[in-house]
Amino acid sequence: MEFEKATIDDVISYLSTSRSGLSSDEVKRRLEKYGYNEVKEKKVSPVRKFLDKFNAPVPWMLEVTSLVTFFLKKYDDMAIILFLLVFNAIVSFVQESRAENAVELLRKKLSVQTSVLRDGRWTNVQARELVPGDVIHVRLGDIVPADVKVIEGEVEVDQSALTGESLAVEKKEGAILYSGSIIKRGEAEGLVVTTGAKTYFGKTTELVQNAKVKSHIESLILGIVKYLITIDVTLVLLMVIYSFFTKVPLSNVIPFALVVLIASIPVALPATFTIAMAIGALEMSKKGVLVTRLNAIEDASSMDVLCMDKTGTITENKLYVVDPIVMQGNEEELIRSAVLASEEAGEDPIDKAVINYAKEKGVKVDFSVRKSFTPFDPSTKRSEGIIVENGSEIKVVKGAPQVVGSLCGMSDEIKDTIDKLAMRGFRVIAVGKGKEDNLSLLGLLPLYDRPRKDSATLISELKDLGVSVKMITGDNKAIAGEIAKEVRIEGSPCSISDVKEGKEKVDECGVLAEVFPEDKFFVVKSLQKEGHVTGMTGDGVNDAPALKQAEVGIAVSNATDVAKAAASVVLTHEGIVDIVDAVKSGRRIYQRMLTYTLNKIMKTIQVVIFLTTSFFVFRFFVTTPFDIILLLFANDFVTMSIATDNVRYSKSPEKWNVKPLVMSSAILSTMLVLEGFTGVLISMKLGFSQGEIQTFVFDLLVFSGLFTVLMVRERKRFWHSAPSKWLLLSIIGDILVISLISILGILVSPIPPVSIVYVILLTFGWMVVMDFVKNLVFRKYGL
Repeated sequence: MEFEKATIDDVISYLSTSRSGLSSDEVKRRLEKYGYNEVKEKKVSPVRKFLDKFNAPVPWMLEVTSLVTFFLKKYDDMAIILFLLVFNAIVSFVQESRAENAVELLRKKLSVQTSVLRDGRWTNVQARELVPGDVIHVRLGDIVPADVKVIEGEVEVDQSALTGESLAVEKKEGAILYSGSIIKRGEAEGLVVTTGAKTYFGKTTELVQNAKVKSHIESLILGIVKYLITIDVTLVLLMVIYSFFTKVPLSNVIPFALVVLIASIPVALPATFTIAMAIGALEMSKKGVLVTRLNAIEDASSMDVLCMDKTGTITENKLYVVDPIVMQGNEEELIRSAVLASEEAGEDPIDKAVINYAKEKGVKVDFSVRKSFTPFDPSTKRSEGIIVENGSEIKVVKGAPQVVGSLCGMSDEIKDTIDKLAMRGFRVIAVGKGKEDNLSLLGLLPLYDRPRKDSATLISELKDLGVSVKMITGDNKAIAGEIAKEVRIEGSPCSISDVKEGKEKVDECGVLAEVFPEDKFFVVKSLQKEGHVTGMTGDGVNDAPALKQAEVGIAVSNATDVAKAAASVVLTHEGIVDIVDAVKSGRRIYQRMLTYTLNKIMKTIQVVIFLTTSFFVFRFFVTTPFDIILLLFANDFVTMSIATDNVRYSKSPEKWNVKPLVMSSAILSTMLVLEGFTGVLISMKLGFSQGEIQTFVFDLLVFSGLFTVLMVRERKRFWHSAPSKWLLLSIIGDILVISLISILGILVSPIPPVSIVYVILLTFGWMVVMDFVKNLVFRKYGL
């Protein structure tokens, strides 16, 4: 049944109840049928949630690698891989347990006492014990405990946290009060029509629980691994076949082949991404942006559409008087009369707007002239005061234009003016003054929830960064269009119903109007299906499902706890300019991760191709399996400091595209392979033994990897910007440690100190030459 449209008698009949409420026995039966009035949680034990972190493609990859190292009896390598596996799981577990927090907050909202009519008498019960058919009483300050149809009385309710509407909404007999809304004026009796998950509130909760964001990072890592392993397996098979024909013992080839395969798996890539995003989250927190889901940082760099909730996000969720229309007398008299018909110490948003406007305009009001005051009443739709003026008692009235107009008289021209203002999104109140039986209309006060001062600037900056902004609102198209013009949002205003029916494309709409909570969720999912990385800002309970579903869910500073728990980013400062910082920070972090990824792919291709082809040419392994593992440690773990590097953000959304990454890396890697052959020939020219050649080549691969980082970290010439202090120190420290163990012969065959100098000069000089080629390659592949 559509309870909003049905008559009270039809609803009473449908629910098999009466205006006298239910009996206790009937309540017990209905509790068994409908369940308690609460939001049920999909509980998963913390242990299960933690173990699930090991049950995904990237963890599987690391788990298989650790098993291979175990069978090869490489226990140190296995320990390192397992450490990385557990490290990733712990960070992910700590950072990302947010959905159940949102559900818990929703559930607590319903844990209130309510007055209910049972067995013919009024009694207080826990809200969770309400059932459909109960008759309840609500009054000023009460939280509505279920969806209720008003059967007697009249109230004003604040449902902004639910629907985003900034003004209190009037509810008369036959109207529905939504669970979770707050009574601001009046009192009423109502019939409970839905409870728990069936309520407007509960449906929002289910959407929050069902929302899920796809991991772009995981797809990227798997894509890279697919390419690398394809290359490695092909070369390893060729190496095995070649060794068979050249009579090289398989016992020498197999361990080497397996270690080369292990080298192709970016073991430290997930950990490096996690560290980069964790450091980025710390940087962003200092700017007032709290990140609750680490992947949202990477997603912020790729975000190309941002859906912004109008109320409380683009606008201030606060009423202001704008350009009063004077009908009689002057503006000062109009404002003073409106203030005298207002309650100075009250919480009424219209009274506050009128009093604040008077203060802004310097209109002084002496409340001592007011003999009596009648506050706003939903049934009369006006407030009034009796003042003493020139020894006479005068009435001042403020309220709905049709009500004040009936007391003062109102021309058709004034009515047209009111209609036009309403079409532009203004709420209009009329002000009258005069003797009891001879009131005159002083004028009209248009009020509206104006855009935040920073909204237009923010939208302009986001546009410059390649992010398209869409405004989402429950208002009609005309009102929404007016606000959109003020903040310079591009694109036509569309009704959500037209979008759902296929009459309008969500991509082409700058404004989506007449939107309900489930529609916001639909909009985000529709944009994601179109291939957009979508952001969503919001502040209310009704925004929570969309905030949870969006790759970048942003809760503004004054958001409800539920919205903050569902979001992946929470702003702590007033306004939304911090969103621009979040996008810039995300893109800087992307650049760091791109540097590491390029370096890792290049080193992997270099090592695999060089080691296999050099085996074909020289008929011995130019380095040992142990050296390769040591190389992984020396390069991968030191280059984690890339997460702290100094970088610039790009002016357009970043997109991970595996093919260009691998192709550009492969081209540059061919030069690194030539560098490796040059190193082997130099070491032979120096008359080194096989063990010394292997140490020389090991040093070359390590130093080449470090200088490659300096080259690829800068998209222009490598000297264009300085690396971060930690990256520079780690490179210097790595060179010193590797040089020391090579000279002293720790774990490797010793070589003369002058050989280290040769390696450093060769690798640095080669990097300088490669830097020119790098710029051509990066431009070709759009990096």
